[in-house]
Amino acid sequence: MEKVVLAYSGGLDTSVILKWLVEKGLDVIAYVADVGQNEDLDAVAAKAKATGASKVYVEDLKEELVSDYIFAAVKANAIYEGRYLLGTSLARPLIAKRQVEIAHYRGASYVAHGSTGKGNDQVRFELSYYALDPKLKVISPWKDPEFLASFQGRSDLITYARAHGIDVKASKDKPYSEDANLIHISHESGILEDPAAEAAEHVYSWTKSPMDAPDRQTRIEIHFKDGIPIKVVDITNGVTHTQPYALFTYLNKIGAENGIGRVDMVENRFVGIKSRGVYETPGLTILRTAHMDIEGIAMDREVMRLRDMLAPKFAELVYNGFWFSPEMDFLMAAIDKSQEVIDGVVRLLLYKGNVLVTGRESHSSLYDRELSSMDIEGGFDQQDSRGFIAINAIRLKAHNAIMTKRGKKVTDFMRNGK
Repeated sequence: MEKVVLAYSGGLDTSVILKWLVEKGLDVIAYVADVGQNEDLDAVAAKAKATGASKVYVEDLKEELVSDYIFAAVKANAIYEGRYLLGTSLARPLIAKRQVEIAHYRGASYVAHGSTGKGNDQVRFELSYYALDPKLKVISPWKDPEFLASFQGRSDLITYARAHGIDVKASKDKPYSEDANLIHISHESGILEDPAAEAAEHVYSWTKSPMDAPDRQTRIEIHFKDGIPIKVVDITNGVTHTQPYALFTYLNKIGAENGIGRVDMVENRFVGIKSRGVYETPGLTILRTAHMDIEGIAMDREVMRLRDMLAPKFAELVYNGFWFSPEMDFLMAAIDKSQEVIDGVVRLLLYKGNVLVTGRESHSSLYDRELSSMDIEGGFDQQDSRGFIAINAIRLKAHNAIMTKRGKKVTDFMRNGK
């Protein structure tokens, strides 16, 4: 029997797919990635075994997700279309990488996933597979004519699952889909497909409503070294964390308590379809705010301008599934170089959905108080600014002369016909 490693979540889709692959005569190895989705993964593994998997791997990827993926996004200030912090996108290449490694270890010829043919995840998984091992064959049931002929939608999946003794937890309590990991929880589809409909409070499951958040401020410090968060200090509650995973999960906790990180947006999927997503990303929202601020004091202006040109492309590559690509290697190298002196501490105030920067300091600071002061001469000859302005005004004067001349020609034509 040929082996296939299936990225398995324990949900309806991947459970049906697991059974379907077994019925097609494949030896199915279920792979469960622990990326902080806060589920009973022992129960998920047991369900995979009961559904027909010959072997189940449950892999804890949380530490690697923080150190190698989340912190890389922080260094880039990555954000997709100005609002989405890439919560799902960042986890997929890591999941795919480990899936390929298991396929190699088990001698599998196939890898499989349960993503639909309309979404982004199919692209992220499959581009990662092909980049890491082009010889692996990919099974994507939601693009398979035989599978599509058997399963028109959710009701067909439920009927099949019940006929094969697969536990189904279909519920009307949440008529929309959710995907959670350490970075965020996303809510989409179902009742959220109407972009004009407000997401009711019950949709949000991580963060408190800003209106219900505590009526007191939380003050914290975040310390950076080479653009990487190395310590968080909660001054209000007397808590300190230095280990990456603990640091990030603590920011998630206090961010959620203070109603931080909610985003409701319509975005452009890579396949060309617009979709509405409701996201809760408390910890990364705080980190990105702090990182951008420490760069303000420690990063050279022209380096910042170049890095800011690269940041949208970095986010686009992550969103579209090109984590393992030569262009991403290039961007990573450039961004890492830009972060070599981004050291220091940022002080923040968290209050009812807001992340407010209150101060910062850095041993690599490029800020000169005397030069910046309006009260101190500080070695800056203000008379030099006359020549600086004159030089920058040359092209503006030339443009004005051209437009004035052009306007005169138009006026003469209207008056005299020539």
